[in-house]
Amino acid sequence: MKFLDEAKIHLRSGDGGDGVVAFRREKFLEFGGPDGGNGGKGGDIVFEAVDNLNTLIDFRYTQHFRAKKGGNGAGSDRTGANAPAVVIKVPVGTQVLAEDRTILLVDLDRPGQRVVLLHGGDGGFGNAHYKSSTNRAPRRADKGWPGEERSVWLRLKLIADAGLVGLPNSGKSTFLAAASAARPKIADYPFTTLHPQLGVVRLSGTEEFVLADIPGLIEGAHEGTGLGTRFLGHVERCAVLLHLIDGAAGDVVRAWRTVREELAAYGGRLTEKPELIGLNKLDAMSRREASSRRAALAKVSGRPVLLLSGATGKGVPEVLRKLQEMIGAQRAQQERLSLPLRDRVGGTETDPIAPSPYPPPARGGGDWVPP
Repeated sequence: MKFLDEAKIHLRSGDGGDGVVAFRREKFLEFGGPDGGNGGKGGDIVFEAVDNLNTLIDFRYTQHFRAKKGGNGAGSDRTGANAPAVVIKVPVGTQVLAEDRTILLVDLDRPGQRVVLLHGGDGGFGNAHYKSSTNRAPRRADKGWPGEERSVWLRLKLIADAGLVGLPNSGKSTFLAAASAARPKIADYPFTTLHPQLGVVRLSGTEEFVLADIPGLIEGAHEGTGLGTRFLGHVERCAVLLHLIDGAAGDVVRAWRTVREELAAYGGRLTEKPELIGLNKLDAMSRREASSRRAALAKVSGRPVLLLSGATGKGVPEVLRKLQEMIGAQRAQQERLSLPLRDRVGGTETDPIAPSPYPPPARGGGDWVPP
């Protein structure tokens, strides 16, 4: 299946059904009165996030979605049927943006999440609605309200716990294949990876996390050089970034700085994420080269550097264990920040919204004025 992470679609919710003008016609009933029913509601446009999808390729061939109109009213006070909603199923992690691609309308980041994006029009009133003591035979009926229409962009940002970044040929695909059951394309030329790849890393017991590999970055990628930085959106949701550097290439400090500059130019607070640096291709370096390059990289980055070889598997379990620890720490921090303030601090603080210092107004209707 071809990977597609952006698509433009056109949506229109259903119009409401029309109300009708009708009067009762029964034997021996001289003045039956109005009994025209109301129209039914038009269909909604609903987005639903599902687990078993990982691409937007379906929206390349189906780009127009239109809900049905509500049923018209009928005599005998019969209301028209409501039109069914059109449910658009998208992968988890899909964002719905306005036509200008800048305004975020919906972020579907949880499985089973459903959002009504466009509401169907309400049905019009029939003449039975307008019957009153002074107007016993109204002949007025309303048309249904029109539905909503707009074009939107769908942008998929994969849900992963850790993301692989680095220059082309830094060994990201080899590492993904060694750490998980994924089988990405591996070759000895740049830009082997053209689309993001996901792999599930399973450690001892029930511990597991999702690892995402994206195409390599080169200098000037934020200006469109190479494959650009568009694929960096797939690591925006990651808790940790694993920065792989080709230790056999020579200048590891420049390689690290190049990728960091591209992350900063892209934005999305990627430079603020926890970063684990891995000096890859240990099998292609001498012991002296590995030691000196590791020390130079640790001095410039200010972070610990792990040695590994994706081809031989040496050092890979240590890197995966460190990733799991960092991901667990990030998850615990996010859960703590999502709690109310009184729960975060052990119940010793009050809520951020303090009660009003003024008493409520008197029941007699007068407004209380603070002194």
